[in-house]
Formats: sequence, structure tokens, C-alpha cells
Amino acid sequence: MQFNEAEQRELAQFLEAENAKARIQQTVHAMTDSCWDKCIFKINNSMDRSDESCLSNCVERFLDSSLFVVKRLEDLRSAGI
Repeated sequence: MQFNEAEQRELAQFLEAENAKARIQQTVHAMTDSCWDKCIFKINNSMDRSDESCLSNCVERFLDSSLFVVKRLEDLRSAGI
């Protein structure tokens, strides 16, 4: 089966979007594992406030770090490095 140029561009865009979704899911999974291991030491029927606070702080730090790295890479790319 042969695709014309417009179909090839559309397919490439679709694949790029699907890859981006997969990377986001992978990042969320890694963050969940990391924060769970750092914050949850015993499993009960509900989480206590310290568990919730730890998870919230862990997620916020992870997001802050990720945003910092993305911004830094964008800055380097803009500077042509």
C-alpha cells in the first residue's frame, strides 16, 4: 500500500502524538512508583495525612524537576548549544 505525501505527513503526526502519549504514561508510571516507594510504608484501608502529604510533596517536586529540565533543554536549544 502506497501513501501520498499528505497521508504520510498525517501518519507521521499521528505516530508522533502516540509516542508523546506513551512517554507521558511512562513518566506518570515512574513517578507513581517512585513516590509510592518513598511515602507508603504500610498499607491500610485508608491513607493517613502524613502519607497524603508525602505523596503530594513528592509529586510536586517531581513535576518541578521535570519542568526545570524541559525549560533548560529549551533554553539550550534556543541558544544553539
